[in-house]
Amino acid sequence: MAEDSDLERTEAATGRKVEQAREQGNVPHSRELSTFAILMTGVVTIALMGSYFYQGLHDMMLNVFTFGRAEAMDTHLMGLTLFTAARDMLITFAPFGLAMLVVTIAANMLISGWNFSTQALEFNLDRINPLQGIGRLFSVQSGIELFKAVLKSAVIGGVSGWMLWRLTGDLLSLASQPLDAAMAHTGWIAMQIFLAAAGAFALIAVIDVPFQLWHYYYKLRMTKQEVIDENKQTQGDPQIKGRIRRMQREMARRRMMAEVPKAEVVVTNPIHYAVALKYDNKRMNAPQVVAKGSQLVAARIKEIAREHGVPVVEAPPLARALHSHVEIGDTIPGTLFTAVAQVLAYVYQLKQSGMTPAMPSDWLVPTELDPEGQAA
Repeated sequence: MAEDSDLERTEAATGRKVEQAREQGNVPHSRELSTFAILMTGVVTIALMGSYFYQGLHDMMLNVFTFGRAEAMDTHLMGLTLFTAARDMLITFAPFGLAMLVVTIAANMLISGWNFSTQALEFNLDRINPLQGIGRLFSVQSGIELFKAVLKSAVIGGVSGWMLWRLTGDLLSLASQPLDAAMAHTGWIAMQIFLAAAGAFALIAVIDVPFQLWHYYYKLRMTKQEVIDENKQTQGDPQIKGRIRRMQREMARRRMMAEVPKAEVVVTNPIHYAVALKYDNKRMNAPQVVAKGSQLVAARIKEIAREHGVPVVEAPPLARALHSHVEIGDTIPGTLFTAVAQVLAYVYQLKQSGMTPAMPSDWLVPTELDPEGQAA
């Protein structure tokens, strides 16, 4: 079952999955990079501050092992001496400890970035479950770690042995040198061996960092169903969202249709478009579009208009221009004032005289506002 599950996890982790993993304290890290950074920082710190450390250690030992009969016989003074020595030791090596702390944090942040989580500190029985512990010992990850340990030992040991073989003459010459010169020479030999081993360790870290990043995101892979479920949780079910949009459109259409009986006139194409105009010269500066639609919606607008006695005027260029350039609830643009005035004048004459006046022969609609006029 586990193998089938792994085979099904073919999708890359989403941003939400990665974020949840980071919240749980699960971030990528490379032990090799951290170890290499700590070793190099330690060597550099000792090289730069070695004399300071030596002097502090010398003074501390001098103070501890230099005492008179009174200090030797008084346990209180001996305790005070030990406390002073410990304090001096802490102050002396504080820069070294601080450098180790900073580089440890920086090495981890270099891969995972800043991440603070308390969930990793929470008590979890699974972590102390002996059965799961045995399972982890014989897991693929344990095998990879064992292989890495063997590889590291072979590489670093091989490089160190090669350096010792190269420096055999220097090592043999130490016996014939004075003590001070031999100590200095020994330090120089040790430094060369360490730098060679550190170079080999750096190569291992360079290989391990991309592997750890790949392995981290590989373990976070998701199945297709998990991706679908997460999208539903974060963005909503597409079917439900589609249903909501349909309901919203239906409600908007109903509100629009409720405004048709209040309109002054409905301008039509006559088949494809219908636009209902409302105008109250006491409350409006210009006529307003209260409903519009095409095809079946246009037919319904015209039907409601006829049911409530709203005049329906065929003005194809004007209907096309209004449908294309004016949204519901907006007033008509100034470039269509003249054409709309022609329609309203026709409607007023129709209402006052009770007879059908002559329909305007030429609707004054700018060509650039008429879609068919632009096409022509």
